[in-house]
Amino acid sequence: MRYIIETTKTDAGTRVLPITEDVAQMFQAIIEDRNAPKVEKAIDGYSGFLFYDDNGMPLVAMHWQHRFNHMVGRYNDIYRVQMPNITPHVCRHTYCSNMAKSGMNPKTLQYLMGHSDISVTMNVYTHIGFDDAEEELKRMEEFRKAQAEVEKKNEKPMSQKMFKVI
Repeated sequence: MRYIIETTKTDAGTRVLPITEDVAQMFQAIIEDRNAPKVEKAIDGYSGFLFYDDNGMPLVAMHWQHRFNHMVGRYNDIYRVQMPNITPHVCRHTYCSNMAKSGMNPKTLQYLMGHSDISVTMNVYTHIGFDDAEEELKRMEEFRKAQAEVEKKNEKPMSQKMFKVI
């Protein structure tokens, strides 16, 4: 197998991603627990890969697809159900949809996803259905009610003493 480093589809795909403290700790644990190769291989001038195969080569998309296939197969065998085909790429769609549903700023989500065009983020990767629309309407109704309550508390009844008869 020949390894090459491919460039991103757009300039937006090359980015620095912020991570949470939990994620940083998880990466640190992976680095500490892994069997790193004795001699780290460089591919097209890049090194410092996070995951390696048994031969000390970086894991690539094919490796992850095989792992996903294995997990789905085991699940289907154990629970006697037929899970749909799940690919590593599906995780990008799930992440994007979950972040959008949680209210993340769409431009921030676009940056995190590495999309040069917001329409790709919103129309291809974000999957919203009836339940999501219904939940959003309920949230907006609760907001409207809370806003009306605040306005009601801030109302000052007009006192007759405010006017002077001339």
